[in-house]
Amino acid sequence: MTKLKESSPKHQVTYKFILLCLLLVGYFAYLTWKYDVMTGGIASLITWSFFVLCTPIADAGFLLDFPLRLLFGIRMVFSEIAVWGIAILINVFALLYFNEYYNTTLLTKLIYAILTTPYPYWVVILLSCTGTFLSIRFGDELMDVVSHRDRDFFHKHNFKHEMILLLFFVLVIIGYYEITINLDLNFDVGH
Repeated sequence: MTKLKESSPKHQVTYKFILLCLLLVGYFAYLTWKYDVMTGGIASLITWSFFVLCTPIADAGFLLDFPLRLLFGIRMVFSEIAVWGIAILINVFALLYFNEYYNTTLLTKLIYAILTTPYPYWVVILLSCTGTFLSIRFGDELMDVVSHRDRDFFHKHNFKHEMILLLFFVLVIIGYYEITINLDLNFDVGH
């Protein structure tokens, strides 16, 4: 039983990675079935970038962070900087050349509203950036441990970390609520 508990943090990380990959592939397959391959691909990338730029935790970036950490030992904080760069480039490219794909889903409409209304909605991106890089500190620490008892930083700061993330989630939810109210977004999708 002790060995199972000691290896569980690394197993949790692997399971999380597999589930996120399956979710992204399933989402792409659904959008491809509903629309076409081009729409499915671009809308999936825009949606992935939404989760990178507009949520205060590194789950979307984890799809790249985790394999880079395992294969090359690159610290997640450095790979997450690259992930943010990729997410920003996806949106710059999509805004310039594939603007119509932002009308595909609720999340693509929401990120379009955030990106095209810098004041005050870029505060969501700033809050998400702060929350993401705080969570990365814990993700890197989780990958560094050999066993559960070696998670000193996590055990010392877990409650503070959870409270900070909760605060960021609440602020982001308030931000999303304000966006939907103030911009009167029409969320009818699938037209």
